[in-house]
Amino acid sequence: MPIDPIALTRKLVDIESTTYDEGRCGIFLAEYLGSLGYQVERQPVDQAPLAPGASHSGLPRFNLYARMPGIMPMVTLSTHFDTVPPYFASSEDDEYVHGRGSCDAKGILASQVAAAEKLHANGTPVGLLYVVGEERDSAGAKVANADGHGSKYLINGEPTENQLALATKGALRVVLSASGKMAHSAYPELGESAIDKLIAVLHDLQRSELPVDQEIGPSTLNVGLISGGRAPNVIADAAEAQLLIRLVGPSQHVKNIIEPIIGNRCQVTYSLDLETVRMKRIPGWPTMIAKYATDISSLTNWGEPLLLGPGTIHVAHTEHERVLKRELLEAVDKYADLAASLMR
Repeated sequence: MPIDPIALTRKLVDIESTTYDEGRCGIFLAEYLGSLGYQVERQPVDQAPLAPGASHSGLPRFNLYARMPGIMPMVTLSTHFDTVPPYFASSEDDEYVHGRGSCDAKGILASQVAAAEKLHANGTPVGLLYVVGEERDSAGAKVANADGHGSKYLINGEPTENQLALATKGALRVVLSASGKMAHSAYPELGESAIDKLIAVLHDLQRSELPVDQEIGPSTLNVGLISGGRAPNVIADAAEAQLLIRLVGPSQHVKNIIEPIIGNRCQVTYSLDLETVRMKRIPGWPTMIAKYATDISSLTNWGEPLLLGPGTIHVAHTEHERVLKRELLEAVDKYADLAASLMR
């Protein structure tokens, strides 16, 4: 019987797999793909320290690589099965499947598995690679890239509304750390405020002119997290901000702009650096530009990349995350058609 991508999406969404706690979903996928006749390999991925107060199942995290026994596929279908918090379970109505991960990216995964079964039935085998950690640091993709497997083409899945992406932006995660000197707030001249330093740097960075690409668009800068200080009546001796810059070209171009602006006012470190990726146009396929980063830049050993998936990024990472059932069904045929065309 053909796989129902709508039902499989709901099963996957109902297994919580927030980044760093993907173990239960990984176990389900390994068993499920094994039941379909795949040879399933687990690629262990190191656990990262959890945030204070965060709960965890205690299960190990791992990627999954699946292929039919004895086959070395030319094409690999891939996406991630970790999600952002907060978790909420699946539901559905006439048009949509709702729930955390429904469009980013468990619905995509379900459509890919259904497409792979369709291809296998036609004598066109593909590989399946499902990774952890995409939403934080691409740790799973980096492990997969060093695992020794590979293929000629990689069809990665992210929400593109079933259009082929011509490019994805890169991502540079910047950590700014400012230090100062504590003092009584009634005598600010006796101290040195780390928060004041940090605010001044952020203000200057937000006014900076970052690179613009004619096709991809502008670089964007988001101040996502700020912390610091001891109390309202204490001059702050430490402060930190975490920024994410969406890249349209080499990250070094951005570093060359922001580092002189920061100067010696803050210490700067880079916790994530993903390249901008450009992909080929295929005649007859509608196209788009993905303003987000993907695992593609960390999966260079898996072949020439393409990016395609059901769902819209506009509802990913929100309390309204959902995916059109129609797009899930359409994606099965699109993945199958695209993979088959690459193997001709």
